[in-house]
Amino acid sequence: MFDLDLWKEILSALKQNRMRSFMTAFGVFWGIFMLVIMSGAGRALQNGVLDGVRAFATNSAFFWTERTSVPYEGFQRGRRWNYDNQDLEYIRSNVAEIEYLSPRLFGWQQDGDNTVRGERTGVFNIYGDYPDYFKIDQWTTLKGRLMNEIDVMQKRKVCFIGERVVETMFDKDEDPIGQYLKLSGVYFQVVGVIHPETRINIGGGKKEETIIIPFTTMQTAYNYGNIIHFFSVTARKGYSVSSLQEKLKKILKERHQIAPDDLQAVGSFNIEAQFIKFGKLFTGIQVLTWIVGVGTLFAGIIGVSNIMLIIIKERTQEIGIQRAIGATPGKIMTHIVAESVFLTLMAGYIGLSLGVFILAMLNKFLESQGDELFFRNPQIDLRMALSALAILVISGVFAGLIPAKRAISIKPIDALRDEG
Repeated sequence: MFDLDLWKEILSALKQNRMRSFMTAFGVFWGIFMLVIMSGAGRALQNGVLDGVRAFATNSAFFWTERTSVPYEGFQRGRRWNYDNQDLEYIRSNVAEIEYLSPRLFGWQQDGDNTVRGERTGVFNIYGDYPDYFKIDQWTTLKGRLMNEIDVMQKRKVCFIGERVVETMFDKDEDPIGQYLKLSGVYFQVVGVIHPETRINIGGGKKEETIIIPFTTMQTAYNYGNIIHFFSVTARKGYSVSSLQEKLKKILKERHQIAPDDLQAVGSFNIEAQFIKFGKLFTGIQVLTWIVGVGTLFAGIIGVSNIMLIIIKERTQEIGIQRAIGATPGKIMTHIVAESVFLTLMAGYIGLSLGVFILAMLNKFLESQGDELFFRNPQIDLRMALSALAILVISGVFAGLIPAKRAISIKPIDALRDEG
């Protein structure tokens, strides 16, 4: 039952030495505060990174070419080479594990602006893609439409542009659909304004500054022949993209006379492996956060226990009187443990509340900065709050147990003789 006299005694004891009570509670406050802030910051980093790649196909892999690093079959080390259309035809016909396969071309590298419309000019990322690429790297249509198979088959001179391209090349209220852009000397009609669902950009740069045209059109219009700069694949359900990645690397090396032990020539990575790395990284961050936070809190709890021992020594005669007039050891222990738990919970609650408040203010600030930051929605979840509360209660009990046992171990006659 709630004992009003007990809590009056506890509050009176804490008020008698306010500075000591404050300094004792500060260690617990700082431990919980740091635990909340570090956990929220780690979660914000995790949210920012994963939100930036969540819409990307996690079973996807990407391939490009590098110079060979091993001489092989009469070819010198350092040879340049390229994928070609025949590679994709072979892969489509012989690799059953593939769900989607999409080649990509990068626009000509040139000095100055590569995009012109009247007196307006700009420099943007220009790519040649297949419609399947949008199933690997998702984009939302803001105006017009996305690329389709007919665009590729008929080699249409159409383009799909990001929001930044619209802002640069068109007036604010002007509809870009149906207008023409001159891309590296060739005119293309704008048929879609698109927005990226992820921040991963295989070609580098900001995705909002992207112009995409049909792959076949780009090969023809810019005289690329049958060259392919880069291609993406996704694995069918039930297949590992990592195994698919190794299988394709082996096939490509065989088709282009590259040494099997050449680890450099076929550049590649897969999103599945990156997600695994991210998972391990964020698990490590959370573990480190708990180690540091709980360690700091533990130091505060030791401080509470030490101060309680000092208080017991100062109140030896008082405890002796209580024992002499009939106070049981259980009541003495309850009083001391309750005082320790109260001090710990009060300091911890203030630290927890202040930490949550600061994270909320930080979240509002980050939301005002837009979607470009890899740091968003700093927060702690309910499990974290309940865990912190449980740690506080348990810590408060343990902080009071040692002083409580010390108190009841004192014989009443010895306590009465104590002069403080």
